[in-house]
Amino acid sequence: MKNVLQINYWTLGGFENSKPVGQALAEVKEMGLDGLELCFSGGEFGPGISREKCLEIRQTAKDLGLKIETLASGVFWSQSLSHPDPAVRKKAIAFGKEYLQVASWVGAKVVLVVPGAVAVPWDSSQPVVPYQTVWKNATASLWQLLPVARKLKVAIGVENVWNFFLMDPVAMRSFVDQFRSRWLGVYFDLANCLINGYPEHWIELLGPRIKAIHVKNFSRSDCGGTLHGFGDDLLKGDVNFQAVRAALKKIKYSGPLTAEMIPFSRLPNMKLPDMQLARDTAGKLLQIFRE
Repeated sequence: MKNVLQINYWTLGGFENSKPVGQALAEVKEMGLDGLELCFSGGEFGPGISREKCLEIRQTAKDLGLKIETLASGVFWSQSLSHPDPAVRKKAIAFGKEYLQVASWVGAKVVLVVPGAVAVPWDSSQPVVPYQTVWKNATASLWQLLPVARKLKVAIGVENVWNFFLMDPVAMRSFVDQFRSRWLGVYFDLANCLINGYPEHWIELLGPRIKAIHVKNFSRSDCGGTLHGFGDDLLKGDVNFQAVRAALKKIKYSGPLTAEMIPFSRLPNMKLPDMQLARDTAGKLLQIFRE
């Protein structure tokens, strides 16, 4: 199995996107990985970026022999596609369209999308929205983004994440299947599902719907766990990577595998960027999926 192995920008660039993309790409090359997942949220690589700048970034990656297979963003937490306020949804849809366009310019094949949220556990300022309303609003919003994805040939990857929505593989499969489109699938996070399940089971049930995968680990505790379960060592936790690899082989998964290392175990003193963590994570990602 020869998948593109990437690392998420936040580990080596920070949440503020303060590190130049060119520098981050050079560091990824030095780590021996195949690519970098850029995070579209601010700084040099955020809303308002020009086509010319995106093409420059794309060329820099190409010159280094690297890929930019995917983009991620945290914007959909504060501007939700399922928000009960139509004005907020309108902003989220507008952001999504630019997100897809930028992905096309830099050559990415998949964008990570948080489809909506019943609640945001770490942000009490966000409303609690009935599950049925989230399903209805998220579906309607994604229908507006799908023609853009189709035209640009960039897939929307709906993430399984701690949003109290689509928290099991059958629900995720049903949600995705209603669109009947190759341009909308799942951005599957191996560790996010460990709070109430097993990633190998999700992989088997989702199969070809999986467009991209985030790789990290999580340690369960007290019949589930908290954010502190997301540690700073890719090899420590409850992900059974042998079972994951077998499941991926079974479904013939050929997409990217991206390490997303955000060590919430370090809260309240978590700081990124952390180049030591980035290099350690890169080495272990290669160990898991290449050795």
